[in-house]
Amino acid sequence: MRRLRNRLAGALLSVLALSLTATGCGGSSEAAPGGGGSTSSPAEASVANRVEPLAPGPEPRLPVTVPSADGERVTVQAAERIVPLSGSLSEIVFTLGLGNRVVARDVTATFEQAAKLPVVTRGHDVSAESVLSLRPDLVLAETTSGPEEAVDQIRAAGVPVLFVEAAGGLDDVGPRIRAVAGALGVPAAGKELTRRSEQRIEAVRKGVPHGEKPRVAFLYLRGSASVYLIGGKDSGAGSLIEAAGAVDAGAASGLAKDFTAITSEALVKAAPDAILVMSKGLESVGGVDGLVKIPGVAQTPAGMDRRIVSVEDGVLLNYGPRTDQVLKSVVAQLYGEDGAE
Repeated sequence: MRRLRNRLAGALLSVLALSLTATGCGGSSEAAPGGGGSTSSPAEASVANRVEPLAPGPEPRLPVTVPSADGERVTVQAAERIVPLSGSLSEIVFTLGLGNRVVARDVTATFEQAAKLPVVTRGHDVSAESVLSLRPDLVLAETTSGPEEAVDQIRAAGVPVLFVEAAGGLDDVGPRIRAVAGALGVPAAGKELTRRSEQRIEAVRKGVPHGEKPRVAFLYLRGSASVYLIGGKDSGAGSLIEAAGAVDAGAASGLAKDFTAITSEALVKAAPDAILVMSKGLESVGGVDGLVKIPGVAQTPAGMDRRIVSVEDGVLLNYGPRTDQVLKSVVAQLYGEDGAE
């Protein structure tokens, strides 16, 4: 979600400048159930709202000094009070079996085990005061976490801050897990979780139907702000779409930018057979009924067939321990439970 917001920033500015009613991104990125009568909801429910921790939980062996993705080297003396600044990083810590050490969460950490923790960050709105009030001994951040001044303030207070490269695709699952595990002093658990995660993803990929590949367009929607974007080459959804045996329609149609404002012409050129959306985005436009009213959508094969794939905001592009469930949900919704298009 962090990298997604970074990619969206430039596109949103241009879209908002053209929209008389735009007021921002329209709500938090916290997940909400898909709405509006999408026929995809049963399959979407297969993405569990809980993580599955390794058992037994490992015991950190500290101190360790590890490389941070911002070019620094970070020494971690203790990991009793951990603050991850993204839902994806929270998911990794909890799944490693160290969730009892997490003392706060980002708004995108929506899974059950983290739900009652205090929220200290919403996207690029990290509150240094809120973080420091919890007396953390380690803060985990994405390379897109911010604002920079807040992170600098946390570091200036003597708290180690480890930056992890933001997720962009399936290839990032293992490296991100191992980076977090290394900083927590549980490298063996990191290797075990990487192996489990990658094996589960591969098992789903083996079950993808063969044949003509459907074209899938990733749309970012925030109806309350009149923000309607179509993903291009680097939207972050490409590797997930390809793993599901499909073609990224936006990238294939020549959209070089990460995100582009939706137009009838862009959608006709992309000609998606299916549309991938975040569930809160789908809800924000009034469900499937509202989605097909966006100019150009009803004229696409996806719009005519009402073929919509919806996955919870807080997990769709995490590329972490639950990505196999995300991929399984996408495949089930895209082809139907029986594997037929």
